Amino acid sequence: MTTEQYAIPGLKNVLYIDLTGHSYYIKDRRDLYEKYIGGVGVATNLMLEEYTEGTGPLDPEIPIILSTGPLSGIYPTCTKTVALFRSPLNGELGESYAGGHLAMSLRYSGFETIVIKGASKYPVYVAIHNDKVSFRDASSIWNLSSAIDVGKILRDVEPGAGRRSIIRIGPAGERGVTYASVNVDTYRHFGRLGLGTVFGAKKLKALLVSGNEEIRSPQHKDYKKTYSKFYDIIVKSGLTEKYHNLGTSENILVLNALKGLPTRNLQSTSFEGAETISGELFAEKYLIRRVSCSGCPIGCVHVAMLRRPFSKAHEYETLNISYDYELIYALGTNLGVADPEAVLELIDACEKAGVDIISMGVVLAWATEMQQRGIISTNETRGLELSWGDKAAYLKAIDLVVKAPNDFYAALGKGVVYASKKYGGQEFAVQLGGLEIPGYHTGLGNMLGLTVGSRHSHLDNAGYAADQASFNRQLSDEKIVENIIEEEDRRSVLNCMVSCLFARNVYTYQNIIEALKGIGIEKTEEELKELGRDIFRKKYELKKKFGFKFEQITLPKRFFETASTTGMLEEERVRRAIEMYRQKRGV
Repeated sequence: MTTEQYAIPGLKNVLYIDLTGHSYYIKDRRDLYEKYIGGVGVATNLMLEEYTEGTGPLDPEIPIILSTGPLSGIYPTCTKTVALFRSPLNGELGESYAGGHLAMSLRYSGFETIVIKGASKYPVYVAIHNDKVSFRDASSIWNLSSAIDVGKILRDVEPGAGRRSIIRIGPAGERGVTYASVNVDTYRHFGRLGLGTVFGAKKLKALLVSGNEEIRSPQHKDYKKTYSKFYDIIVKSGLTEKYHNLGTSENILVLNALKGLPTRNLQSTSFEGAETISGELFAEKYLIRRVSCSGCPIGCVHVAMLRRPFSKAHEYETLNISYDYELIYALGTNLGVADPEAVLELIDACEKAGVDIISMGVVLAWATEMQQRGIISTNETRGLELSWGDKAAYLKAIDLVVKAPNDFYAALGKGVVYASKKYGGQEFAVQLGGLEIPGYHTGLGNMLGLTVGSRHSHLDNAGYAADQASFNRQLSDEKIVENIIEEEDRRSVLNCMVSCLFARNVYTYQNIIEALKGIGIEKTEEELKELGRDIFRKKYELKKKFGFKFEQITLPKRFFETASTTGMLEEERVRRAIEMYRQKRGV
């Protein structure tokens, strides 16, 4: 069954999609764009408008908001799309970013922001081609075992090759794993906080976007000059060379040497097998190509080739698997896995299932420690013996988490907070703000940043960078707090553009002003800084509506039992820093 309607051509504002009625409409929201520019600024305000008090993360009324920025598809590395939703994992603000082709494809389609509401009675995917929006029956692809295969199928049946983006969920999103992800053009993702789960609750299997709209600059000469300037900085200055060469996996050996690499459920911060799963080792033995998001010259997506036998008759399948630091930490050091091919297989299993790999790695590490301590047994794990480094056991565990054949695996599918409340082990459930932690244990800045960030992500404010600044010279706790606040506001501005944060040092305030001027938008540095502060306030308004309270912050003991890069942390010190942050922010 297919329903088709036709959009008004030329309107580049907000497209509202109603999955309940398989309908849509468009609103001219120049009021929002003039004040908030685009990206997370527009999305945050739309969420405040659309949210109804008491609406749960998986209720049909809760919206999904996808938004690009004014620089998307126009300047190099402005390749991201922001997704805002209410997280089914921790109940708070869900905010996730993905590259790939999506931002460019949205621009080509003529829409910069999409609001998706309601829930379909049966599985659908939505196809946007220029001025036409279609709702197509997705029942035949609803139970596929791989999110990657969904993309292959839709590429064959939908037009728009070269200008399209296909985002889709896997079985984890269909079955309600609360940290299910959305696959974006195979190698990118809306990963953290469970957007895939929200897709699944809405019976939305996929969204395909393509178009042929042209983007014109009102000041073309200035634009070309500015573009060339930024391109040269990105390609020739060395600022982004790390991301092209080894990628973020370069951090494995660096953080291991600094003793900031979470290992075996953060029982340690260095891993004896780091050399065998380092970025250097992957590049030497497995790297076959680098992929770029549309409009980016960096090429930071590192793809490995894994040759795997499937028959005793010397028959093999060849898998292309993307990897980066966070994935190697989550399924490598954090699980005690030192075999690079085992790490790749575990990544591939999570990719097909459509789950956030960081959350899955932390959940499995907690379950392993629980079993080793004798708190749970093979009765809960259905006979599975979880032990550090055991690839085969972890592959089975990933499958069982997604299928949820008993209460224990269903609990694992709801995240480490839920599982530890039910089975115990909260003191070593390695989470902050209800979100399983990324791969850093560097000190106060990192822990504070993860705790108070609007989405509890290291990408909110780079708290680890505040720790890094204090490696060679002692910073006061107040200065660390101030650094986090300053960076948080700056990143809010970058996320209005929406720039990849790998180019954060390219898009300084002055360069953003120049970039905006090249497309006819005049802003001052103070206006941009006030924009960042305003967005922060609006995000915290949403967080509080969704139930966040400083008084309910939990700090698991494990963070204070394992030395960080900058030494042992004390809970009292962290709580003082949280209160200092709160007072300075006025929240």
